[in-house]
Amino acid sequence: MGTVATTKAQQQTKKVTFWRGFRQPARWAALLSGAVLVLVFPAPNLEWLAWFGLVPGLALMRAAPTRREAAVRGWWFGAGYLLAAMYWLAPNIGPALLLVAIVLGFLWTAVGVSVWAMLRPPVSWGRAAAAFFLVPSAWLVTEWIRSWQGIGGPWALLAASQWQHPVFLALAALGGAWLITMAIVAVNTGILIAIVADRLAIRLAAALAAAAVLFAGPVAFAMTAAAPTDKTITVALVQPGLTGPRGPAGTVDANERLTAGPARHADLIVWAESSVGYYLAKYPRLLAGIEDLSKSVGAQILLNQDARNRVGAQSKQALLIGPTGIKGSYIKTRLVPFGEYVPFRAVLGWLSKISKAAASNIEPGTGAHVLHATLRDGSALTIGVLICFESAFPDMSQVDTDHGAQLIIYQTSDSTFQQSWAPAQHASLGALRAAETGRPVVQAALTGDSSAFDDRGRLLAWAGTSYRGVLLVRVSLPPASARTLFDRLGDYVPWTAVCITCIAALIGIARMASGRRSRRLGQVPGSAPTGILLGGSREPDRSAAKADDSEQTTSAGQQD
Repeated sequence: MGTVATTKAQQQTKKVTFWRGFRQPARWAALLSGAVLVLVFPAPNLEWLAWFGLVPGLALMRAAPTRREAAVRGWWFGAGYLLAAMYWLAPNIGPALLLVAIVLGFLWTAVGVSVWAMLRPPVSWGRAAAAFFLVPSAWLVTEWIRSWQGIGGPWALLAASQWQHPVFLALAALGGAWLITMAIVAVNTGILIAIVADRLAIRLAAALAAAAVLFAGPVAFAMTAAAPTDKTITVALVQPGLTGPRGPAGTVDANERLTAGPARHADLIVWAESSVGYYLAKYPRLLAGIEDLSKSVGAQILLNQDARNRVGAQSKQALLIGPTGIKGSYIKTRLVPFGEYVPFRAVLGWLSKISKAAASNIEPGTGAHVLHATLRDGSALTIGVLICFESAFPDMSQVDTDHGAQLIIYQTSDSTFQQSWAPAQHASLGALRAAETGRPVVQAALTGDSSAFDDRGRLLAWAGTSYRGVLLVRVSLPPASARTLFDRLGDYVPWTAVCITCIAALIGIARMASGRRSRRLGQVPGSAPTGILLGGSREPDRSAAKADDSEQTTSAGQQD
C-alpha cells in the first residue's frame, strides 16, 4: 500500500510540476522574444533587427537560475521562433505546426545551455572569448540539423534576413548562408557580453569584436569582384495567376497567351510550377501545340508538369520543350513536408483528415541534375532547374553549379499561401543561392512572387502576388568554370560549428562529473588543478559551484 501511495504522489507531483512551468513569466518572455524575430524576414523586412534582436532572448537564457532552466528557456525561445516564422502553414497542417515547433524548438536547448555556461556571472576573459565562438556554433548546429529534409528543411535561416544586402551576402560566397548566420549570432553575443560583463576591458573587447564581425561582410564584398561575363541573355518569367473555374486548361491557355505575346522575344521562356496540369505523354496534341509555340517564338520553353502518370503516380516534373519535342526533364526531389507528403504517414496520416495535409505522397525524383538548353541564337546553355521548396537547400544549387550550370532556375506555385508572408520569404531565398554559387538565379511563380538576382545576389526584378504577366530579365552569365569559395569547400562552416559544440559539450560533461566527485569528497568544485577550465583561470569558479549546488537542492517543481 505504501508503494502505491508513493507512486500516486509522484505522479501528482509530476502533473503539478508540468503545469507550474506555464506560470513562469520568463519562459513566456523567451517565447515572445523568439517570435519577434519573424519581423527580420519578408514581408516586414526589418533585417537590421537581426543584428541585435537576439539579445533579449539570450539574456533570458543567461539569467536562468540553473542549467536546466536555461535549456528550457532556450526551448521556449526556439518554439516561438518557429511558430512565428512558419505561421502560414497553420491552415494546411493544423495542429501539426505546434508539434513541429515544439519538437524542433528543442534544438535551441543547446543555445540556452551554451549562453548560461559561458556568460553567467562572473564573465571572465576566457568565458567571454569562448562564448563568442560557442553560442554562434550552437545556434548554427540547430539550423543545420533542421535543414535535413527528413525533418522539415532549412526554412527561416537567420541568414535569409539579409537578402536585400549584397554586402552581407558576400559572406555566403565564402561560407554559404551558414557563415552569415554565424556572423549575426556572433554580433548579438558580443552585444550581450558588452552589456553584462563586469569588467570594462571585457565589455570594450566584446563591442570591438562585434563591430569587426559586422563589418566583415562589407569588407569581403569590397575585396572580391564578380566573375567576368561569358554572355548576356533575356529570360522570360511567366506569371499567369490562377484561372478560376477553367482549371488546368485555363492555366495552360494563359501561359500560352503570355508566351506568344510579351515573352516572345526572350532567349529562354520559363513557366512556373504546376503550369501544366496534364501528363503530356497522354496528351500528344497538347504537347504538339507547345512544340509549335516554341517554334513560333523561336525559344525553348521550360514548363512544369504536375499530374499523375499512366500508373497513377503523381510527380512534379520540369520539362524543357523545343520545336522538336522534349529536350530534358527534372523531377522534384525534395518535397514539402505535409504539403506534398506526410512524414511518418503511418503515425501522422490522421492529419490529412483534419487539415489540408497531403492525402497521398507525391513521388520524388532522384536528385539534382542539369539540363542543356538551346538559345535563340543557337548557342548552348547549361541550366540548373529546381522546383519550389528546393530553393531552401544550398546543396542542390551547388550540385548544379558543380555540373556546369551557368543559370539557376526555380519554378514554384505558392498559390496556397497568397495572403501570407510565405511567397515573399520564398522568393528572397534566390538571393542567398545566387551569392553562394556565383550564379544568377531566377524564380518563376505561378501566382507570385517571381524574382531574379545577379551572381552576387543583387535584385534584378521582382513581381508580387498581385502581378499578372511576364517578367523580362537580362542576366549576365559567368563562365561555367567560375567557382566561389563555398562551391569549392562546401559545408566547412557547419562542420566547424559541430566540432566546437561537441568539444564544448565534452568539456562540460567532464566538468560536471568532476564536480559531482568533488562534492562526494567534500571538495570545492574547480579547486583541483585538473581538466580544462573554460574560464581561462585556475581560480575556483564559485558561481559554477553555487549553480551546481542549486540544481541539486532545488525541487523539480521549481525547474519545470
